[in-house]
Amino acid sequence: MWSARRWGLHPQIGRWCLKVHGWSWCPARAPPQGQQICLKRRKERQARSPSLGRCVCCFPVALLPWIIFKAAFALVSEDTKKEVKQSKNLEKSGVSRKSDIDLKGIVFVIQSQSNSFHAKRAEQLKKSILKQATNLTQELPRVLLLHQLSKQEGAWTILPLLPHFSVTYSRNSSWIFFCEEETRIQIPELLETLRRYDPSKEWFLGKALHDEESTIIHHYAFSENPTIFKYPDFAAGWALSIPLVNKLTKRLKSESLKSDFTIDLKHEIALYIWDKGDGPPLTPVPEFCTDAVDFYCATTFHSFLPLCGNPVKKEDIFFAVKTCKKFHGDRIPIVKQTWAGQASLIEYYSDHAESSIPTVDLGIPNTDRGHCGKTFAILEKFLNHSHDKIAWLVIVDDDTLISISRLQHLLSCYDSSEPVFLGERYGYGLGTGGYSYITGGGGMVFSREAIRRLLASKCRCYSNDAPDDMVLGMCFSGLGIPVTHSPLFHQARPVDYPRDYLSHQVPISFHKHWNIDPVKVYFTWLAPSEEDKARQETQKGFKEEL
Repeated sequence: MWSARRWGLHPQIGRWCLKVHGWSWCPARAPPQGQQICLKRRKERQARSPSLGRCVCCFPVALLPWIIFKAAFALVSEDTKKEVKQSKNLEKSGVSRKSDIDLKGIVFVIQSQSNSFHAKRAEQLKKSILKQATNLTQELPRVLLLHQLSKQEGAWTILPLLPHFSVTYSRNSSWIFFCEEETRIQIPELLETLRRYDPSKEWFLGKALHDEESTIIHHYAFSENPTIFKYPDFAAGWALSIPLVNKLTKRLKSESLKSDFTIDLKHEIALYIWDKGDGPPLTPVPEFCTDAVDFYCATTFHSFLPLCGNPVKKEDIFFAVKTCKKFHGDRIPIVKQTWAGQASLIEYYSDHAESSIPTVDLGIPNTDRGHCGKTFAILEKFLNHSHDKIAWLVIVDDDTLISISRLQHLLSCYDSSEPVFLGERYGYGLGTGGYSYITGGGGMVFSREAIRRLLASKCRCYSNDAPDDMVLGMCFSGLGIPVTHSPLFHQARPVDYPRDYLSHQVPISFHKHWNIDPVKVYFTWLAPSEEDKARQETQKGFKEEL
C-alpha cells in the first residue's frame, strides 16, 4: 500500500515527506520550523470553517517509525481503501500504465473569458504550458483559449464545442484537457498521470466533488443519496479522451441540447456525459488537485483573491439593496448587523419609504418576483440623478451576504472605463441561441460604462415583474457586452456547495437566509479577518506577475 510514490520532496519546506491520504509527515531536525508551518496551516483552516482543508505537520526523526506504523495500520480511512480498490478496478478495466502519450497528444483548453483581466491571465497560463513543453524538448502542444474559439454565446458551456474538437483533433490527439485560468499545471506529472489511462477507451477524468445534501442549484438531483454522483472540480482541471469526445459529438448531432437553464456547469456536464448510466461516470484522479501542499499533484490552483493594484476605495463603490416593506423588519436588520457597516455608500430601495432605515421609495410597486422595474429605476438613478463620480454599482437582494473588503480587492483587477458586468454567470437557452446573465442573488456588479451603454440602448423591462437579472443578460447580449463570471459570488448558501469546492475559494458573497443563521454565516465565511490581512502578503507575487 505504501509505495515509493507516496514519498516526495515537499515544495514548501524542502524535506522528504510521507503522503498519507491528504496529510504529510515530514521528519525534521528543526522542529520549530515544522511547528510554525503546522500552526499556520491550522489557523488558516480554522479561520475558514471547521473540517475544511488539510494541514502540514513536521515531526522529529525519532518519531518517524511510529508515525509510519500508525499511518499504515491506524489512519487508513475508508476513502483511502476505496482509492486502492478503485485503482485495482481501473487496471482491470483498461488503464494502461505503458500508454505512450506525449504532449502533442494533448489539446489544452483554458476556460478563459474575453474581459481584459481574464484574457491576460489565460495568456500567462498558456505561456507557462508552452515553456514547460520547450524545457521537455517535446513538440509544442496545442493550447486553446476558450473565448477565442467561438463567438457563440454559449461557448463557455463546452458541449457546443465538442463537434469542433472531434473534427479538428480526433486524428492526431488522445486527450482534451480543460482547466481554468488560475489552474497551475506540472506538465511532467500530467503526462505521467494520463499515461495510466488507455486513450482508446472512453474516459472522463477529474477531481471528484459531490453534494453533501440535495440542493436547489442541482434541482435536488439524487436526493435519496446526494453523495453518490461525482462531478469535476474545474479548478483542478479535467480531461476527456478523444473516443468519448467522438461519442458525445454523435449524440449532439442526433439530439439537440435542451434550451433550459445553465446553473452549475460542472454538474450539468457530468450529468450529460453520464447520460443516466449510458455514459461513463467521472473517474477520480488523485493527481488533479486544488491544494498546493500535495507534492505529487499534476495540477494545483491559485486559491487566493486576486489583487492587481491598490484595492478600490469604498467611496468608489455604491451598494443598492433591493427590499420591500414586507422584509423591513427581518432582513434589513441582518444587513445592518453584518456587512452594511463596511460600506461607505449604501441605500435601501423599497416600495415604501421608512425613515428609520431609511428606505428610498422608487415609485415602483412591489412585485412577488422579478423586480425588473425596480432594478432599472436604480440604474437610472445611479447614472442620471446622483453619484456621478462613483465608478461601481453593486445591486444586491436584502438577503444577500457580501464581503466588501474582498470585493474591493477583486475590483482592482477590472477597468471601470470598460463595460463590466460581473458576478456569478448563469445561462438561458444557450443550446438554441440564448444568452448568459449574472444571477441577482449573489450580487450584480456594474461599471459606470456598462450602465451608460445599457441605458443608451432601447432595451428595457417588458414588465415590472420580469426577472431583472435575465432581462439584463438579454440586453447586454444584444449590445455585444459579455458577462464576466467570478465563482466567488454565490447564488445559494454555503451548505449548498461541496466543502472541498469552497475550501479553495475566498468567497465574496452568499445568498438566502433559509434554514441558516445568516449572521453566523457572514462571520464564518465573509467578515474581514486576520486571515484576510495575511493573505494580502501572498498577493504581492500575483501583482508582480501582472
